[in-house]
Amino acid sequence: MNSKKTHVYFVPGLAAGGEIFRNIKLPEKYQIHILEWLIPQKDETLREYAKRMANRVIEENAILIGVSFGGVVVQEMNEFLNLKKLIIISSAKTRNELPRRMRVAGFTRAYKLIPTSLVLSADDLTRFAIGPRTKKRLALYQQYLYVRNKQYLDWALEKMVRWNRTEKLENVIHVHGEIDIVFPIKYIKDCIVIEDGTHIMILNKGSEISKKLLEIFAE
Repeated sequence: MNSKKTHVYFVPGLAAGGEIFRNIKLPEKYQIHILEWLIPQKDETLREYAKRMANRVIEENAILIGVSFGGVVVQEMNEFLNLKKLIIISSAKTRNELPRRMRVAGFTRAYKLIPTSLVLSADDLTRFAIGPRTKKRLALYQQYLYVRNKQYLDWALEKMVRWNRTEKLENVIHVHGEIDIVFPIKYIKDCIVIEDGTHIMILNKGSEISKKLLEIFAE
């Protein structure tokens, strides 16, 4: 009997910590690792940052999963790894799948007007991370936001809206919520749709997402 474990690495959403995966439950044969955010170095490119993140994936043929901005980062990490599966949740596969407001912000550099130094502990950060929603959902997600470092926030916001990937990776598998308002599904192509799934479905649909992940792992 082969008892070797499959290693599964998770990268959270923008400014979020590993606690957003608390409702993801996998059988014992899967070893879960959380890749918490690193603080970016001065003038560090997304590719350079992704390489540093990838250096923390020790095992060959691991499964790598990223949520939201974490989905963008894991796709860039893919270049440096030999993965068994690459999965993104509530994210985008190319710049063309970003909502218009993000693409415009990247083109006009309007993101530089966001006063991250003033919103490190305010609702504004949560609203940017998951979009406007009910107070209950904002409160739910805000408790998992823990990266309040201005250098990280400035860097992450810029890299998100100015992401320049135009070609979809062949090996990426995309799981997306039907009513995601941060990355509206009308812009998304070729994905596994979660009915009534929002941008924070990793939190409030953990059981369903866990089941879907196991189906993907088995393919």
